[in-house]
Amino acid sequence: MNRTDLVSEIAKQAEITQTQASAALGAAIEAISAAVANGDKVTLPGFGTFESRERSARTGRNPQTGAEINIPASRGPAFKAGSAFKERVAKG
Repeated sequence: MNRTDLVSEIAKQAEITQTQASAALGAAIEAISAAVANGDKVTLPGFGTFESRERSARTGRNPQTGAEINIPASRGPAFKAGSAFKERVAKG
């Protein structure tokens, strides 16, 4: 499913236009992205939690040369699925 399919499904289930569904989806994604970028957790009960996580500095290897390289510490987004979401996926 891509964004267009998702917007169509949201419009159908919420009984709104696709333009309104697209705007709502865009606003939700922007709000979640901004909150996580600011270091906040976004929890959607039954679905999951979006947060940022710190990755410590480490030593890696260049796959072409095999030379060791230093990978700096960084911060990245993470998602942890909620129990209801996990159960629904497991059932198919």
